[in-house]
Amino acid sequence: MKNFRILLSLNFLFLGVCLQAQKVRMNLMECVEMAVEKNISIKQIELRGLEAAIDKNAAKGNFLPTINAQANHSWNIGLNQDITRGTLENRTTQYTSIGASLSIDIYRGLRNLNQMYRANLAILASQLQLDDMKDDVRLMVANAYLQIMFNIEILDVQKSQLEVTKADADRTQKMIESGVRIKADLFEIEATMASQEQAVVIAENNLRLSKINLAQMLLITDYENFDIVVMDMDVPFAQILAQNPKAIYEKALTHRNDIKLLLTNIEIAEKDIKLAKGGLQPNLSAFYGFNTRVSYADRFTGNGIFNDIPIGFVASSNETVIRTVEGSKAIGPLPFNEQFDLNKGHNLGLRLSIPILNGNAARNNVERSQVNLLRQQNQLEQEKLNLESTINEAYNSAQGAYKLYEASIKTAQARERAYQDAINRFEAGVMNSFDFNQIKQRFDASTSDVVRSKFDYIFKLKVLEFYFGLSVTL
Repeated sequence: MKNFRILLSLNFLFLGVCLQAQKVRMNLMECVEMAVEKNISIKQIELRGLEAAIDKNAAKGNFLPTINAQANHSWNIGLNQDITRGTLENRTTQYTSIGASLSIDIYRGLRNLNQMYRANLAILASQLQLDDMKDDVRLMVANAYLQIMFNIEILDVQKSQLEVTKADADRTQKMIESGVRIKADLFEIEATMASQEQAVVIAENNLRLSKINLAQMLLITDYENFDIVVMDMDVPFAQILAQNPKAIYEKALTHRNDIKLLLTNIEIAEKDIKLAKGGLQPNLSAFYGFNTRVSYADRFTGNGIFNDIPIGFVASSNETVIRTVEGSKAIGPLPFNEQFDLNKGHNLGLRLSIPILNGNAARNNVERSQVNLLRQQNQLEQEKLNLESTINEAYNSAQGAYKLYEASIKTAQARERAYQDAINRFEAGVMNSFDFNQIKQRFDASTSDVVRSKFDYIFKLKVLEFYFGLSVTL
């Protein structure tokens, strides 16, 4: 029974290891979604979006009043004035002062309003930049995915060619044994077979590297267990090529996020000019302040005992002038709440600030903002030119790639017929091994060219569809 438990545990352990070692196969959409979710550049732009949202909150705060409260408690040691009685005494006193102030902008050259508009535009610009980066990532992932598909087909072609060459070598060996061919005829075929074995190794390495490249885009570190879902890659119908480059360009202007971003940057630059001009206008604000104080010093009051105190003499009779003065005694300070109410004060008013001379800083800000607006406008025009040039190039490249694909198919078909004819002639003994291998190598090269031209056309077609606003799919 104990041995049975151990065996069962080992089986479960082995099953867990096998499950962990299973390859994770992902299709294109899964790769795209993971890349968009994990891409570091996208995360950086998302952080900029958070900063833009914080700037908007700050712009909202400009419409709110500024309220501050302050409190102070101090000890005065030595000859000090008791501010509650107005006397100078050599003593230690304590005071508590409490105050609050409020100020609100009434007019600041519409800068608060323009700052709010600018903050909203900054959020929009951040979102457009994020969408543009996501589009670029999707296209890069699709390219990397297609590269893997291309390397898979190239590897299959190389393996198939190697198998054909091995079959040729076996056939030649049998012909040598039957006396139709001499042993020297096998050397050329064996050299071709060795070369194709190298080609298979190179194709396997290229496939492995392309998978690692895509895995790195997805931030996957377990390269060995990462793979893609292999799809049948038929050449798609090129409906997009029925459009002319001008129509594709006009469509791209309406949906391309990079164009929308530049247009938004122009609006931001225009708001910056208005903000800078607001610095040339007067500022009007209202303010209100409240303060009070509390003293912890003892107070003096009458004790009910009256004493006669001489205060002078009568000149005519030399009689002493007497004044009755009540004695005093020390008592505690007034209660906190009574002093708080007794010593309170208020101040309120309007504050007007008119800029007259500030080293031309405000005017320089206006001119600097105007220069930035021109820069943004020029950048938009340059981007439009670049976009039109890129679309024309992509359109011509897609057309040329499709024609090259059709030509490569015709070439491969012709090379295949020549190869089949060469097999018959070689077996009949009317063709030497060198000429036979030359024809076979040209056929092998044409087969690889078909695969290469097919994927080159598919990728260039997807680039053109990307500019036209179609989703990146395979």
